[in-house]
Amino acid sequence: MKRWLCLALALCALTTAVSAQDKPTKLKGLLVTGGCCHDYENQKRIITEGMGQRVSISFDVVHEGGTGRDHKVSVYQQPGWAKKYDVVVHNECFGDMKDDELIKSVAQAHFEGVPGIFIHCSMHSYRNAPVGADSWRELLGVTSRRHEKQHAEMVRNAKADHPVMLGFPKEWKTPNGELYVIEKVWPNCTPLALAHGEDPKQDNTVIWTNTFGKARVFGTTLSHHNETMNTEEWLGVVSRGLLWSVDKLDDQGKAKPGFEGSGIKPIKLAVLEPKPAK
Repeated sequence: MKRWLCLALALCALTTAVSAQDKPTKLKGLLVTGGCCHDYENQKRIITEGMGQRVSISFDVVHEGGTGRDHKVSVYQQPGWAKKYDVVVHNECFGDMKDDELIKSVAQAHFEGVPGIFIHCSMHSYRNAPVGADSWRELLGVTSRRHEKQHAEMVRNAKADHPVMLGFPKEWKTPNGELYVIEKVWPNCTPLALAHGEDPKQDNTVIWTNTFGKARVFGTTLSHHNETMNTEEWLGVVSRGLLWSVDKLDDQGKAKPGFEGSGIKPIKLAVLEPKPAK
């Protein structure tokens, strides 16, 4: 009898655990990724799993374009593509896509109110478009066209009292890095963290918030390398930035009730370091 009771309780616990794991999330996000120069196969796992551990969010993922630089993301060409999402995360790298009207339409979708999260090479995407590039940069909050040679970055917390930066160290040396040179900080952008560059010798904004029309925007140039992205410092600050963008971050830098994630656990990837060149 006790054996059957123990089995019944175990099955009940398993059912409860599965039900909790399968519980619908509060937020629905879209991750757009792909293009040249980065390990997007692993990075899409770090982003979706890492955010889901810290925020009640699930993602649709659009990963396309191979390793090209001029791809036109298919979802951007669909009418009303952004309206069904609470937030869009951009981690794409298409620097040579020059369709001005398509770029301006993506910016307009955010301008109308859909929050945006912009990661690393999304800052260099669409940079060569004749006209559309500036609408993209205003959406981002910064202008950048190039980066320094790869090296670890010493990141300084410039607004330690901002909810997004609560819990972020006063200084953080990234495991690896690729410092983006910031040419311009747009008027509605609020720099949250800086890293000093050598070419030229200047402080560069590496984490920030921005407003663009009705949309809240969070951005970071950090995370060329998986080992930087797959850290508590990076995942923590980007999760808080996402929550801030959808107005679900409290003044203590915590998710508002009901918007907590599934629980933090390691994200084990097949490849953390780039394979040696043959």
